[in-house]
Amino acid sequence: MTENLDAETLAFAHRMFDLARAGATDELAAQIDAGLPVNLTNDKGDTLLILAAYHAHPDTVAALLSRGADHTRANDRGQTALAAAVFRSSTEAVRALLAAGADPAHGNPSAVETARFFDLPEMTELLRVG
Repeated sequence: MTENLDAETLAFAHRMFDLARAGATDELAAQIDAGLPVNLTNDKGDTLLILAAYHAHPDTVAALLSRGADHTRANDRGQTALAAAVFRSSTEAVRALLAAGADPAHGNPSAVETARFFDLPEMTELLRVG
């Protein structure tokens, strides 16, 4: 699919993923408000939401969710935004995802499995109580 995109478009997409990784909430939200697809996905299946969660940026996670980001999407390895937030022990991102309806049992590994595997009892409890 990327073979049909010109270099300028690819560079712009890479910059949007970098904004999610960096937690540049205001700039990323402005781009989405201007028409950027909130569920933009890179070549590994990572969405903007997954990247923001993995890099522990709860404000960016919340902004993406409020703009309709799909928390059920998994990347090519089966990882969800919730599992990524759990892995990073990002309490606020986990709370935002749970409040949006993210399923702790969804994905491979799921958020629950991630918390158990990495021995993260605080995350296990947070997932349990929601």
